[in-house]
Amino acid sequence: MRKTLPRRHFLATAAAGLALPWQLDAAAADAWPSRAIRLVSPYGAGGSNDILTRVLGDFLGRRLGQSVVVENKAGAGTRIANDYVAKAAPDGYTLLHAAAPIAIGEALYKDLPYDVHKSFAAIGSTAIAPLFLVVNAQAPYKTLAEFVQYAKSNPKGATFGSPGAGSAPHLTAELLLRAAGAKGIVVQYRGDAPAYTELLAGRIDATLTAISTAVPHIQAGKLRVLGVANETRTPLYPDAPTLREQGLAQVVGYGWYGLLAPAGTPAPVVERLNAEINAAIADAEVRRKAEAAGLELRGGTAEAFSAFIGTETRKWAQIIKAANITAES
Repeated sequence: MRKTLPRRHFLATAAAGLALPWQLDAAAADAWPSRAIRLVSPYGAGGSNDILTRVLGDFLGRRLGQSVVVENKAGAGTRIANDYVAKAAPDGYTLLHAAAPIAIGEALYKDLPYDVHKSFAAIGSTAIAPLFLVVNAQAPYKTLAEFVQYAKSNPKGATFGSPGAGSAPHLTAELLLRAAGAKGIVVQYRGDAPAYTELLAGRIDATLTAISTAVPHIQAGKLRVLGVANETRTPLYPDAPTLREQGLAQVVGYGWYGLLAPAGTPAPVVERLNAEINAAIADAEVRRKAEAAGLELRGGTAEAFSAFIGTETRKWAQIIKAANITAES
């Protein structure tokens, strides 16, 4: 004879199998992390993103009690790493130390295999790489106003050196020219070093790039800093006034980094990672290492970082369209 369960027991058993999504998230967070975490850098070893990724990985590993393994997946303007993480399991074990190009991809490339707005869960901003307007010390312009006047009076305008088409330095130079109402050409090089070689030789008028490569030449009196394209002055070079305070209020641009996870990662995991990233940013040793790599730490909420990416995407899409910029590859 078949036995039947009491109604109360049946309902309790059925309810146990109908856990709400937030309850599943909480359970996943309680068990997380139980194994190594993969932290993906979209660049090769040795650059500022890789350096900060490894510093943050060490910090997170100590705080979380699990190994954080850094993997470099360089190439295609960060698209290889972005796609890899977008398609990873949303379990908190694969993270992306995203870089600024992820926000300009949809304006530069057709048929991206991921959607920057839908394929990722924002965790938090980590750092920016301020961009400095640097000129040859022998040039006749000693201020931003004089440089703009030169660009307006020169029949060919001003020539900028850039480390690559569609890069943050390239787009910020285009933004500067439009905000100033000046003509100009942005010449593409393979990295900052070749651009500085041309600047030192007097074959271009300016660069708008990270300052680390330029510092020895600035100290030697061969190059001059006219400003920084930050919202506020940066502790990396506090003597440089912002372009905003010199009359170009619209000109804000820099390289930036932040943590993303695949969309669908449990909210408690995202919250824990955001808290740990902000703890890292408050750490004096992390800050020292970041600044040595030419980076200014940021931090903040996941919501603020998500909103920032949206703003960056819209802002640079307008510049890409106005300047008719196309991708190199």
